[in-house]
Amino acid sequence: MFVVKKPESSNKTIRLPNELIDKLEKLASEKDISFNQLVVQCCQYALDNLQK
Repeated sequence: MFVVKKPESSNKTIRLPNELIDKLEKLASEKDISFNQLVVQCCQYALDNLQK
């Protein structure tokens, strides 16, 4: 049976340098994804590829 799952998420306010925000917004627009989706993917990639 198909079950729709909604990933759990929470709101968190963070501060980023304006230049970084501009670059992320541009990339998100070019890739047709939301700014939030891009930031989540970037963070997950960084954590998955952190040197031990």
